[in-house]
Order: sequence, then C-alpha cells, then structure tokens
Amino acid sequence: MSSSLAAMSESLLNAEMAFAGKRYAARRTAELRSEDPSRSAEQIVDLLRDEADAAEAEFRRLRDPRLRLVLRRTLPENGAVERQIDFSRERQMLCGRCDHRWPVDLDWINRWEQAKETCPGCGMTCEHEDSPRVTLDSGDPALDDDRVTQFSWYHTSTQPDWPTRHFDPAAVLTPETRRRMGGEQGVSAWAARQRAKALHVGTYEAAVHNMLRRIRDQADQRSQFYLYRVRLKPSVVVREGWLVDPGTSVGDVVLDEVCPPGVDVARYLNYHEDPGGLSLALGRNAIASVQRIAVPLPDTRDGGWVRDAVAALEGVSGTVVPATGKLARFMRPSSSRAVLGRELGAFLAGRLPVNLQSQFASAAAFAEGEDPEQWARRASGLFGLIDDPTRVLAALDRQDPREV
Repeated sequence: MSSSLAAMSESLLNAEMAFAGKRYAARRTAELRSEDPSRSAEQIVDLLRDEADAAEAEFRRLRDPRLRLVLRRTLPENGAVERQIDFSRERQMLCGRCDHRWPVDLDWINRWEQAKETCPGCGMTCEHEDSPRVTLDSGDPALDDDRVTQFSWYHTSTQPDWPTRHFDPAAVLTPETRRRMGGEQGVSAWAARQRAKALHVGTYEAAVHNMLRRIRDQADQRSQFYLYRVRLKPSVVVREGWLVDPGTSVGDVVLDEVCPPGVDVARYLNYHEDPGGLSLALGRNAIASVQRIAVPLPDTRDGGWVRDAVAALEGVSGTVVPATGKLARFMRPSSSRAVLGRELGAFLAGRLPVNLQSQFASAAAFAEGEDPEQWARRASGLFGLIDDPTRVLAALDRQDPREV
C-alpha cells in the first residue's frame, strides 16, 4: 500500500510538472512569434530548447549540496547572525595513522562505517583504533573567537523553561528512589553532580539531531520537545582552540573540566550530532536570552502528503491480528494500519540524509491505535524540521526573547 501511495504522489507531481511545462511552452511560443512573426517553427523550437537547457543548468546548480539552504541573515530581534544550515553538507575526514585529510559526503561515511571504504592515504578501514574520523572544517566561522557570541546557537529539550533558573534534579525523585540512593545524603551528592554538568548548545542541525537521537534512544517519542535559539552574552570568555568531543556516552560533561576559572565557553568537535560541527559546553551564566517554540510545529508543511497518508491509513483495518507463520510466536500482533504507518514513515525517512534516516524512522513510528491524521501531521512536522528549516526559524523570529 505504501508503494502505491508513493507512486501515486510521484505520478501526480510528474503530471503537474508536465502540464505546467506544456502551458509555459505554449505561452512562450506565442511570445516568441509575436516578437518576430518571421520566425520559423524550427527557430522557435531551438529557442525553447536553449531556454530549457539554461533552466536545467540553473536547477542543477541550486540542487548542489554546497549551496543548499544557505542562510546568512541578521535577526533584528536580538542581533544574532544565522549561519548556513545544511544537513547534507560535505564533511572532513582525518586519518589518525597517515594524517591524510579529505572531504566526503554522508553516504561515504555510511559506507565507511560498514567497512566498505578505506583511507585514500594508507588504505586503513574503520576497524582500527587510529582509523580516520570526521573532523572540523577549517573554514567553520565559529573557530573565530570574536564571532562565537555573534551567532545563534540551538538546543532541544523536553524542559519548557530551559535553562531552569533554580535547577533541582532531585525534585522528580520518588521516596522509594531516594531510599535506594542511600537517603538524603546520597541524593544531595547526586544532585550536586548533576548541577555540575555543562549545558550544551550547537548548530541547528545538531539540535534537531539530538532530539531525534533522544526519541530513539531514551523512549521520548511521546514527549513534547522544545527548540531553543540561544543568544550568548557578548562579554563571555571563549576557551582558546577546540576540544575533541569530551562527553560520555550520554553526553555528560563536567563544566569545570572544560571551562577552567576565567573561561565561560568551550568549543568542541561534535562526533554524535551533526558530526564534524562545532558545539559549545557552557554554564547557564553564559546565556543572555533564549527564544522557544514547541516542535514539531503544530501545523503541517506538506498538506498533500498528509492528505494522501491519512486517506491510505483510514482505508485499511486498524484491528490487531496475531502474526502467522513459523516465527509467529516471536512476533507481536499488529494491524494492517500500523504496518502501513511504519512503511509511510520509512518512506519519509528515505528522503532524508542517510545519517538521520534510522533515528527519524523511530521518531516517526506509527503506534497501534494512533489517530491517522495526528500521526501524519506529526511525521510531516518532524520531516519539515530538516527539509524546511526556514519555516522553523520564522516561527522563532516571532517569539520574544526570554532573559536567562
């Protein structure tokens, strides 16, 4: 069913494009003939072909990943500068053995992680300890100390008041949990360690990537997320240079370990979210203000896809039936609607950069009993965070900054 829906949408798009092309050709033919009535049909065809070739060349130029979604604008609300947003941009690799450095795309990195690519300099594969890893682009503008505070930075969280003014990590602990932690003394020590952790902000891409990772890895699929645009205080002191990603497997960084006395912000190479990008470890006092929106946005960017998806989902049964076959006892009962919903989510995921596909598929997974329209709007909204960030930034523009 999902393949037929995808084919239907693609056929509709192709038909609309063909109709628009024919309508333009007819109108342009009339214009060319009126400009010079002596033109022959062959001459008009040649002119139309030249214009079509020029349009195709421009289309290919605009589809170049290096030019995709280049956003360089100053926000009047807070004076911060937006940087280029490009989830599919080229990355830089650096070999730990031979020091060879070269640019790659995300598909190459995906093959590399499956041991299907090697270092062009020494032939090393990904299995070795000192094998190549993604590294910073030397042209990253955030490497300029003086410009760090001029940029907008981003963060995603389930906290509606991040960064919380009076953060009490123990507030959500139950009496039973407190007892298991050794009583109030153990809780106090744990809370102190939590408060000592650095906050993290990064690129727009890293913030969205972080949200998708949390949904997949931390069972946050039904949690409400918020996207924060962060403005730093212009007086902050930025640590010289940058660090290799200092976080633990869950991203924890002790602030004092990366920001010694007199330093407010430390830059680090992010391996996990927007790999190869620069993120910041900082304390709450380094933040001047934030703007916040709930994500995904409540309305949908892709009305046509939502309409088709809802119609397809409502056209199949939502009744859960037991699995059949030799492996049935190992499979959960499922409905035709849930199976189709997962296929539709996978179809959307397949249109995204390869490093986001698995996480997006988990985030947009269709659950048994879920309302088809609510699911389709949410899935489309998640897709829009990646496919159309200009709309998301416009929503942030409409929010008043909150001083921290």
